[in-house]
Amino acid sequence: MTIDPTMAVNGLGSEWNVGSIGSVDAPSSDTQAGKGFSSMLSQSIQSLADSQTQAADAAQSLATGQASDPTAVVMAVERAQLAMQMASQIRTKAVEAAQTIFQTQV
Repeated sequence: MTIDPTMAVNGLGSEWNVGSIGSVDAPSSDTQAGKGFSSMLSQSIQSLADSQTQAADAAQSLATGQASDPTAVVMAVERAQLAMQMASQIRTKAVEAAQTIFQTQV
């Protein structure tokens, strides 16, 4: 008997959805590789800022007594915290990779 691991997360909330990765086709000739990376990076930073803003707004509404669901507030704050931790780790890895490249002797 085999166990399907996807059955464990089906039916859970949208917080477990990672979204699509987009098209994997070759880029069209009119787009540049640098433009694609910069737009992806700016979208990621904007998403991080949005999650931080949502968490701050949720915490403020909980503090003022306007929040009706405290668990939603906790989830928003935890999502923002995890997003910030992930962004920090990505930055650290990028800096380490750049330092390794700079230290490479030719």
